[in-house]
Amino acid sequence: MIFLISKGLKGIIAAETLICHIDGENGQLYYRGHEIREITKGFTFEEVAYLLWFGVFPNVEQVNELQDQLKNNRDLPENIMAIIDQLPKSMDLMAVIRTALSAEAGNGNYSWKPTVSQAIRLTALMPTIIAYRSRQLAGKMFIPPHPALNHIENYLYMITGQVPLPAHVKALETYMILTLEHGMNASTFAARVTASTESDLVSTITSAIGTMKGPLHGGAPSGVIELLNEIARVGEPEKVISEKIISGEKLMGFGHRVYKTRDPRAMALKSKLLELVGEDEWLDLAIDAEDTAIRLLEQHKPGRALYTNVEYYAAAIMKAINMEPELFTPTFTASRIVGWTAHVIEQSQNNTIYRPESKYIGPFY
Repeated sequence: MIFLISKGLKGIIAAETLICHIDGENGQLYYRGHEIREITKGFTFEEVAYLLWFGVFPNVEQVNELQDQLKNNRDLPENIMAIIDQLPKSMDLMAVIRTALSAEAGNGNYSWKPTVSQAIRLTALMPTIIAYRSRQLAGKMFIPPHPALNHIENYLYMITGQVPLPAHVKALETYMILTLEHGMNASTFAARVTASTESDLVSTITSAIGTMKGPLHGGAPSGVIELLNEIARVGEPEKVISEKIISGEKLMGFGHRVYKTRDPRAMALKSKLLELVGEDEWLDLAIDAEDTAIRLLEQHKPGRALYTNVEYYAAAIMKAINMEPELFTPTFTASRIVGWTAHVIEQSQNNTIYRPESKYIGPFY
């Protein structure tokens, strides 16, 4: 028997999907057939979430209904708050989210098959779990959800205790739209594998969170923060970046394993941030530093096509809104849960259990 092995299943097509298409060679990303740069020009988080769940953009009545559903499901049940209160302070936030969502399974009917209503419930709860725990660890009083604020505004409000600046809302909303979905990545695959056993939606999402928790997938872009801090401190982007390139140090926030040209998410995020020039010094610094870095990379590493990835501008946004590094991956998770749930629902509609083979390479006795 001949075994064809692809470690990590790279290049293996394991499912057909209507949700997302990635063209790494040409630097394009599509949600339900809509190019991502067009999506970020005029749609809200709620509208794009609706697109991923239902396959079409909502009308005014439908988006208003979705906003109401998200608002009505934000409040954290008392049993989940009690569980979070008992968790060790040393427990990382991703593990806390995973544990809290596991407890949510007892608060409703999450039996097979998964539904959009269940997906909305989990999506609404995620920011409240993050805010509750982060403020608890900081020794601050929990800020309950604000009924008048939309999903992204409310998330920032619960984290900071203040109604956020419009520029910060726009920047974070764009980032979270861009990270809602990204094809059959490791965490999405984990969710679909769990769903293929006809397990419940909560179990599929905790599988995805456990995968996202790993530093090779959802690791925080702390290296980009360090780069921007150093540039701000020295005051000479060209000097800092040149020294790093010449010494052989990896320039954090540049290059991507999938995209062989410019990351379309980074381009879309930059386009939005260019609208905010002059409104936040960190966003301005990031834009200036990127131009310098790309020029120097082309000069010192010709032909390598090393461009900004989405994590570069994500780091700039998180720095601008004073979000602590430990909140980076949880915030990524709070957006990607929409993509995970969309994939799980799709898996349930034409399900086959995942059962790949392995090749034994040990001895026989």
